[in-house]
Amino acid sequence: MRLLILNWQDRKHPQAGGAETHLHEIFGRIARMGHSVTLLSCGFEGAPDREILDGIQVIRRGSRSTFNYSVPLWWRNEGRALDVDVVIDDINKIPFMSPLYIKRPIVGIIHHLFGDSLINEVGRLSAAYVSLFERRIPRVYGTTPISVVSESTKKECIALGLPPTNLHVIYNGIEPSEFPMHVCEKATVPTVVYFGRLKRYKSVDHVVQAFKIVLQRIPQAQLQIIGRGDDLPLLEDLVRTSGLQESVTFRGWVSGDDKIEFLSKAHVVVNPSIKEGWGITNMEANACGTPVISADVPGLRDSVSNGVSGLLYPYGDLGNLAENIIRVLQDEDLRSRLSEGAVHWASSFTWERSAREMLALCEQTIASWPTD
Repeated sequence: MRLLILNWQDRKHPQAGGAETHLHEIFGRIARMGHSVTLLSCGFEGAPDREILDGIQVIRRGSRSTFNYSVPLWWRNEGRALDVDVVIDDINKIPFMSPLYIKRPIVGIIHHLFGDSLINEVGRLSAAYVSLFERRIPRVYGTTPISVVSESTKKECIALGLPPTNLHVIYNGIEPSEFPMHVCEKATVPTVVYFGRLKRYKSVDHVVQAFKIVLQRIPQAQLQIIGRGDDLPLLEDLVRTSGLQESVTFRGWVSGDDKIEFLSKAHVVVNPSIKEGWGITNMEANACGTPVISADVPGLRDSVSNGVSGLLYPYGDLGNLAENIIRVLQDEDLRSRLSEGAVHWASSFTWERSAREMLALCEQTIASWPTD
């Protein structure tokens, strides 16, 4: 089978995130199964026009700001010659509207819809621009089979107007061999970790503000913030003005091995985002034997088994967040139960299963494509 993927970024792009992890983990495995996989994504400084990553032939065209306009031109001039069997359209913020110009079997992927959640990130005008395009999705992709990563995203898509029969839940996963899959020895001081991109909608400032409350009860606690993003200067300023420099450390980007070490030694990981498609970082923390405290929002409520692999709290309720952190840090029995539950929960989700389910959806889509 010959597959073509349309996605804004590949995993080496400086702004790559969970969507790119999802793409490469699933379609890299499909490539290793013997299928031909090509990814069209935007270029970035220093990147070659072509490269093979994870068995995927990556073609880079245009820039991040113009890529959605580059896609139809590339398809007309180069893409049709590939004679692919199925096109994977990763619908993220601004859709490529591929059914309007690609007359081949198409499978869409939606991690989550953004709606008004981008206002604080990009401003009201840009958020309205994204929302305008999202509202066109049902009209353009109404007959397209679409893979969604959680039941929350499925509900969002139905509310938008997509037919429920076209929506297929394929969960994100982990690669168990890359993680301890057991509870590890924890740091000598109570340690809280945030791991992910530092973007405004991720609400990392909530962790910092809640942690200030935690320190009133557990003054020796430490907060490690792992990740990079354009919200870093504001977060550093918040830590400085809050007088938390001795208790909060920014780790920036870390290697895979270091990530596992930080997640394994943490007593708890916090995910305060306003919205996610799923929450891969929750599963990675769980696979390191560490419970997660997450905002009770779409996506995150799907990737956390409340009371089993972690705890949920009302988004934006800093007092509730702080109290949950204190409970996990101080109550050893609760922390032990959640840590063991986290490993069991994470073991239920693997990229291998996700890849086979995605391949089956592609095969089903090709088989149902009209031949006349």
